[in-house]
Amino acid sequence: MTGPFEGVRVVEVASWTFVPGAGAIMADLGADVIKVEPPDGDPQRALRNALNIDDSGPNPFLHVPNRGKRSITLNLATPAGLETLRRLTRNADVFLTNYLPKVRAKLGIDVDDLRADNPRLVYVRGSGWGNTGPMADTGGFDSAAAWSAAGVQHKLTEPGADAPVPQPAAFFDLQGSSAIAGAVAMALFRRERTGEGGVVDVSLLGIGMWTMGPDLAAAAAGAGELPRIDRRDAPNPIVNLYRTADDRWLNLVCLQADRFWGELCGLIGRPELADDDRFRDSAARYLNRAECIAELDKTFATRTLAEWQEILAEFSGVWSVAATFEEVCANPQVHANGYLPTVVGNDGRQFRLVAPPYQFDGVPAAPAGPAPELGQHTEEVLLEAGLDWDEISALRDSGALG
Repeated sequence: MTGPFEGVRVVEVASWTFVPGAGAIMADLGADVIKVEPPDGDPQRALRNALNIDDSGPNPFLHVPNRGKRSITLNLATPAGLETLRRLTRNADVFLTNYLPKVRAKLGIDVDDLRADNPRLVYVRGSGWGNTGPMADTGGFDSAAAWSAAGVQHKLTEPGADAPVPQPAAFFDLQGSSAIAGAVAMALFRRERTGEGGVVDVSLLGIGMWTMGPDLAAAAAGAGELPRIDRRDAPNPIVNLYRTADDRWLNLVCLQADRFWGELCGLIGRPELADDDRFRDSAARYLNRAECIAELDKTFATRTLAEWQEILAEFSGVWSVAATFEEVCANPQVHANGYLPTVVGNDGRQFRLVAPPYQFDGVPAAPAGPAPELGQHTEEVLLEAGLDWDEISALRDSGALG
């Protein structure tokens, strides 16, 4: 299958995960993504974790947002390095960056600089706080700009908690990456229709706010905060969480409660609940929700998760297990859909990465390869751009390649 970004050339001058993650998605879907790194590399390369603390295993912080790309090193602070970048962008379709406005202006890689040579270029700016306003030139990671500043942390932290809920690693970075990749596809579609390139802006603050849309719309309308639901007081008892005998949790999501209530009561061995006047329909269950939830609590606490999984296997309502990461990795549904494919690293070792959440013509997207070594493709890319070996040697001697 031809990937939807096949034939698209992307030049990326970006670090960490948010914007590079979009480049990874595009590479997975067929684009040629050239990652331009400073001589000492994307600082993401230095992040350590339990897998690569001694370089014995793959670094997911590197491979997740950088797989399938080609890496070159350029010192953009040198005239020759800048001119080499501009030579690459003259023939590019997309330019990705998360450099701050003052840095872009100082280096000479801002919108007007690059689009003067290539008006068809789609220029993409990923930022923490948005491209205008008092914080436009302030750096921002997702934990600050999306998780905290957009109200997510506040919403998820229980009143009276000892500390706010921390954000999982790259939680909004990767949501933002998907948003950027989608916006690039829209911009390229417009270019096909009009011949015009354009400028795309995506911010982490905006991503966080989009995620919290219902809550923020209520607040903006003067309605205050939407209530936090205590599971013991859930309006619909079968849209709720229940603890099993082995201290695991089942998540019931039966929005059409009257449709599924009788079936559920029969499956869990409590058919009398369906005939109980207190619980006969949604209205009654709402009025008597505390008692209904208490009955379900008592019942689900009698069996282990494995037992309930077997019992509920034929249930026609929606439910799930609050899965551990190990269980996610072993889930047959994950593997049937190609959501966790195997990648072969540059050292020949195999490891698995999460695929982008897209399929085209029934074929799952998959990582195009591992993340490149720093500068691995410098000579290859420059030769393709029309430089000869003497010019490449001169660039290296001048310090433009680091």
